[in-house]
Amino acid sequence: MDVDGAALVAVRWSDGRMRRSAGLYRYGRDRNGRLISEIVLSRPLLEPLPQEATTSTLCHEMIHAWVHRVVRADEVHGPHFRARMAAINAAQQQFVVSVRHRFPVPSEPARWLARCPSCGLQSPYRRRRPGVACRACCERLHGGRWHASCQLVFEPAAA
Repeated sequence: MDVDGAALVAVRWSDGRMRRSAGLYRYGRDRNGRLISEIVLSRPLLEPLPQEATTSTLCHEMIHAWVHRVVRADEVHGPHFRARMAAINAAQQQFVVSVRHRFPVPSEPARWLARCPSCGLQSPYRRRRPGVACRACCERLHGGRWHASCQLVFEPAAA
C-alpha cells in the first residue's frame, strides 16, 4: 500500500484477448496521465488449467512487480528475478515459478527468425522484439548485462 492506502500494484483478469501469454506486469501512465502498475492474468489460458498454473503465473508476475517497484532494477528475467524465483521455489512445494511456462497454447508459425550476431544462434519469433539480446552471450561476454553486440537481428522466416 502507498501512503494513501492504495495498492501499489493492481491485479486483474484479462478481457479475453490475451491468448498467447499467461500473464504480464505492466507499468507506465494511462491516457489520462495516471500511473499504472498492474498484473494482468489471461483468463482464456489459465481458466481451464489447474489452480497451480494461476498461482505460479501470479507469483511470476509479482516478482516482476517486486523487481520494478521495490528493487527498482531495470531487468526482465535478470539476477534479481532469478534469485527471488529460486527462493520462492525452495521455500514451498505447492507450485513452481519458472521463467517460461509450458502451458498448452495453440501454436502459430513463426513469422521471424532472430539471429544472435555473436554466436549465430537462431530462434523463431511470432513478432519482432526490438532491443532483445542473446542471454547466453550477454552472460558469457558481458557479465549478464545487456549489450548491443548481442542484440538479436530479425529476418523474415521462410514461409
